[in-house]
Amino acid sequence: MSSENEPVDELQSILVGTENAVEFLSGLSKLAAAAVSEATGDEIECAVTVKMRRRPTTAAGSSERAVTLDQIEQAVGDGPCLAALREMSPVIINDVASDPRWPELTRKFADAGVYSSLGVPLEISAEASAALNFFASKPAVFTPNVYEKAIGFAAAAHSTLHLSVRISTAQNRAEDMEAAMQSRTAINLACGVIMAQNRCSQAEAMDILTRVSSNRNRKLRDVATELIEQLSGGGIQTHFDG
Repeated sequence: MSSENEPVDELQSILVGTENAVEFLSGLSKLAAAAVSEATGDEIECAVTVKMRRRPTTAAGSSERAVTLDQIEQAVGDGPCLAALREMSPVIINDVASDPRWPELTRKFADAGVYSSLGVPLEISAEASAALNFFASKPAVFTPNVYEKAIGFAAAAHSTLHLSVRISTAQNRAEDMEAAMQSRTAINLACGVIMAQNRCSQAEAMDILTRVSSNRNRKLRDVATELIEQLSGGGIQTHFDG
């Protein structure tokens, strides 16, 4: 018998074992597809759409076909997943043969063997949101019971997905900080070399380095790094006291 916290535990296990957001989202989509498939008795496919800076994009899927189906909706420009993201509320196509809202999409879904679909939104942060996009090969698959299963999985995924974004943001900040420290180290070292060579002040050395950067139309840190590497025969390393 499944425990109430099983989806959360599985998602957190995937999060701990992955190295990047796409890998995590791929695992999330496979778990979502499996959870809803279990409720329907049919094979359900799932893709994850992520929306950042107002632009939604397909991030991952339980299969290559799920990714392709989500991209069809992206290309059309509307559908249950995108509507769910806009309204932050689940949206269903119960039967592509009778749903009048997105005729181009429902025609393409039917051609691809998809006859019902469900979009379930996930609010990640103030800057980002996501949606689970479920696809079924039969009409009327997303009954109230299946709908509740999908909503329940989304609720379980919410906190883990939010944690994933926080971890990714922290990693990006750490990488940005390391790059900034390397850049500052290179510029400081280059200024020291110029000061020694020209017997000038630090301000004058910085002015020389800036002029060279401008004349060569290259970034200041690149000019500084090149100067140090020419002198030392090696790269720039930052050192931190533990």
